[in-house]
This record gives sequence, C-alpha cells and structure tokens, in this order.
Amino acid sequence: MGHQVMKPSTEELNLIKTVLAFDETGTTQLEPDVMLNPVSHYTDPNQLQTEIDILFRKFPIIVGHAAQLQDPGQYITHNDTGTPLLITRNKTGEVKAFVNVCRHRGARVANEPCGKANTFSCPYHGWTYDLDGKLRGMRQPQGFPDLDKSKHGLAELPAFERFGLIWVRPEPSSETIDIDAWLAPMAEQLASLRLETHTIFSEWSIHRDMNWRIALEGFLETYHFCSAHKTTACASYLDNQSPFLNKYPHIRNAVPLSKITKLREQDQQTWDYRSNFMTQNYLFPCNFVQAMTDHVYVHTIIPTGPGTCIFKCMMLIPEPVASDKAQKYWEANRSVVRTVFDEDFAIGEGIQQGFATGANTHFTFGQFEAGLQLAQRALNDALQGQLTVSVKA
Repeated sequence: MGHQVMKPSTEELNLIKTVLAFDETGTTQLEPDVMLNPVSHYTDPNQLQTEIDILFRKFPIIVGHAAQLQDPGQYITHNDTGTPLLITRNKTGEVKAFVNVCRHRGARVANEPCGKANTFSCPYHGWTYDLDGKLRGMRQPQGFPDLDKSKHGLAELPAFERFGLIWVRPEPSSETIDIDAWLAPMAEQLASLRLETHTIFSEWSIHRDMNWRIALEGFLETYHFCSAHKTTACASYLDNQSPFLNKYPHIRNAVPLSKITKLREQDQQTWDYRSNFMTQNYLFPCNFVQAMTDHVYVHTIIPTGPGTCIFKCMMLIPEPVASDKAQKYWEANRSVVRTVFDEDFAIGEGIQQGFATGANTHFTFGQFEAGLQLAQRALNDALQGQLTVSVKA
C-alpha cells in the first residue's frame, strides 16, 4: 500500500548510517558485558506478584486506540491486567478511566467489550453512573438515607490520550501523573507515526503457556531471527545488525530490512527511514509499538500466572479499507505476522516447560542482545523502587 516518504530525522539518519557501517564492517552493536538473568525471574510466584503490584499497577499501559472512543459515550472495557477497567470519553471530550466495579456491591457496571452509553447502570441493583463516574441515581434510595453520592462514584484511574493511543494506570492515584514527561524519550518517534490518523484493521488476543517476560524478550533482540524464522522473517532483514537506542526506560530497536544496503548507491537527500526498517518501540513496562513499512502493530503482554500470559495485538492501518485488493493486502500482512509470532510462542512455551528440569539457574544475555539488557535494567530499577512514573509538581 506504500507510505508517505518523509525526510529522516537526525536520529533516523544516524540509524541508517550506523546500519550501513555495521553491514560494511560485519559488526553490530555490543554492550560492554554479558548479563546473567536469574531463572527465578521467570518462575518465582513471589517475583510475579511483585511485578503485578508494581509494573502492572503503577505504570501507564496502552489499552486502546483513539478510534475506539471517537464520540462521547463510546467506551471499551479491559479485563486483562487483573483490574477490570472501563474507559470512556465524557461529554467534554476527555478520556476517562474507572475501575469497572459498582460502589454498592461490586458488580461490573459494563460487561460488553465496547459500546456507547450516556450512563452506566449496574445490572445487579441498578446504581447508575455518568460518563464522569459520578453516582447519579439508585433504585429505592430511601434504603440509603445518609449515603453521600459524591463519595460513591466509580473509582477513577489516571487516563491519557497521546499520539492516538489510550494509556491507563491500573491503580487509583491522588498524584497527577506527567504522561508527557514519561513519554518524552519516545515522543519524536511516536509523533512521526501519526497513529491518530490510523484505523483499526484487526485485534486479537492469544493466551500462551509461558511467563510474560519470555514473550516480551522476543521483541527485544533480533539474534533469533535466522534461527527461529528461517523461512519467514530471516530473509527480509539483516542478520542481527539492529541498533538499539536507550530511551530509558523505553527502547527504540531499529531492525533493518536487507534492502537497506542499496541506499549506499543513492544520494543521502533521497534516503527514507520508514521503508527500510521495522521499528520495535518498547514502551515500558509491557507495550510495543511495532512500526512496519506501512502499518503499525500495538502489542501488550500481560501475565496471567507464573507460567502463563496473554498477548494482545492491535493492527493499525493508515486509512480504512476501501477495496477487495486492500482487504486482501492487509489480511496477508496480518497472516505473516501471526505466523512469525506463532513460531516465537511455540519456542517460548518450550522454554517454560524446560524450567522444571533445573538445567539453567540463569539465562545469558549476549553483548549484542542489547535490548534484553536495557529492558532488564529498567525492570530491576522499577521493582527496586528506583524508577517511578513522572509526577507533576
């Protein structure tokens, strides 16, 4: 379908030059040392509970795309973090998020995956809330003569709309989170994708029998491409020559297509970044915005147990499908990526099964597995309280 050619940013120009140098010299990016990562990070239930309490409660997570909340009253629900979420757009156009739990007896006030409503009414006893989460009414209010409605609204969660995506922090907070400061290291890249103009082509969720970190790590190195994806992804990309930019706590991983070497023969003024890379943008702690040459995938990886996780994917395309040809083109792209993911996940489930053998006490992250090392340092920092979300003064 093609994409709009844009002059590369300084960062992108440097990435192209870096890759061409790697190819010319047969080298790649190296971290100073090998890193050892304890197997207990993938198997210990206490470790997982700490991760849930911190990574999946105290940090913003992408839960949707702006297109799902185009109009006031449109809403989506999200049930995978362990906190049932209700996300909507109020009458003044703000995105709002709440714990999807009635303040009377705890039933969910919205049960459909998405919809449109002026109010949310609990199906159990009919307590009703507006789009700002305020308690507006209840059946037979005489049974609650002293109830202060203002203190019984839905529990609100920090919610943000940036770059066409919706973020929610799945834990109530009295602090005002500075989402712009949090996303600042990735702002140039996210803005360049213009996701707010995209439309959703497809969404899917996959439950797999492996620790969430295993799925996460599949996006943080390209060393595996020509082993795990011999007949799929391998031929399309340079082998293990991806630069990793530390955007702490996020990471930009620029995966060069094999055709990039042809740029040597072209005037630099004609160079285009997007058509020569797949960019895997890791947004801490559990999201990837994976930019292909002409479309984008938004991935979310969430633990469901010590050895299980859910992988959620949203495929965004630059304009609505307007022909059978376009439909077939995007379906083919989706099919390829799902095949590649299945190859990764089959290996990941094998890794999970191998933990019980005790063969490994740790995993070894090589010097060129920079994404693994950078992400692990950020995860360690967060779990030790040294990394927190920016808060407005």
